[in-house]
Amino acid sequence: MSHAVLAPPTPGSHPWMPVSPCGDHCIPGADETPGVGAARRALRFGALFLVVLSGVPIAALYPVLGPRGRQWLARRWFRAVLRAIGARLVVRGEPRFAGEGAGALVVGNHCSWLDIVALDAVQPVRMLAKREVRSWPVVGWFAAATGSVFVDRERLSALPGTVADLAAVLREGAVVGVFPEGTTWCGAASGRYRSAPFQAALDAGVPVRPVAVRYLVNGSPTSAVAFVGADTLWHSVRRVVGLRGLVVEVEPLPELTNRSAADRRELAALAERLVAAATYPDDASGPRPQRAAA
Repeated sequence: MSHAVLAPPTPGSHPWMPVSPCGDHCIPGADETPGVGAARRALRFGALFLVVLSGVPIAALYPVLGPRGRQWLARRWFRAVLRAIGARLVVRGEPRFAGEGAGALVVGNHCSWLDIVALDAVQPVRMLAKREVRSWPVVGWFAAATGSVFVDRERLSALPGTVADLAAVLREGAVVGVFPEGTTWCGAASGRYRSAPFQAALDAGVPVRPVAVRYLVNGSPTSAVAFVGADTLWHSVRRVVGLRGLVVEVEPLPELTNRSAADRRELAALAERLVAAATYPDDASGPRPQRAAA
C-alpha cells in the first residue's frame, strides 16, 4: 500500500482511509539540497528511460523463467533503476529478507515510490498494490508479471478477501511487501501500522520481516525523496534524479513470529516500533555492519 502505488483518498472514501499530515512543506527547496548539473540530469533521465523501456521485454520473459531466474532478473532490473538515477544502494545486516522458498511478510516505513525499488533491489518481493496499477504503462505490466497482489482501497468490504488472498500467497512461499502505514510520510515522522496484513502472516504461519529504509544525502537524512502532498510522480522523479550523492540504505531487522506478540495488533505495533527505532537510530548506537551493493 503506497502513495506511489496508492493515490490520496478521494471524496467518498471510507473513514478508515489512511491520511498523512505530510505535504509540500516537508520537501526541501532546490537550494537546500545538493544537486547535479543539467548535463548530468539529462544523462540520468536518458538512462532511466532505457531501463524502464527494458522492462517491457523483461515482463514478457518473466513468467517463463524459473524462480531463481526471475529473482536474479528482477533484482538486477531494480538495481539498474537505482544506478540510472544516481543512487547508491547499501544493505545493512542480512542480505535477504527470507530464504529461498520461504514465505515472509516484509513490512517497512513508507516515504516514496523509491521504497519499492529499494526493496526489490535487495530481494524481489510481490507488492500489495492498488488495482489501478494494472493499467499503468510498463509499471503495471511489470507489477502483474511479478505477481503483485492488487487491492481495492475504496471498498472496505473487500479487506477480508484481500487478507485471505494475501495469506494464500504467503502459504505458497512468496515474499510479499506491504507498507502498513497505508500512505507516505516525509520520513521525519511515521504513521500507525494497520494490523490487517499482519493477520495474513499469522494465518499463513509465516514470519514478519520488518525493514527500515533510509535516504541520505552527504550522510544526513533527507526528505527530498518523499512523495507526499500534491506532488506528482513526474515532479518527484525529477527531484530525485537531480540529487547529488543520494544513498539508499536498506536494513532488514530481526524476524517476528506468532510468538513475538499475542495478536495481529501487538505484532503490528511491535514492527512499527522496531522500524521507527532503526529508521533514525541514535548517534550513540554506533555503526552497523555494512554490505555495499554490487
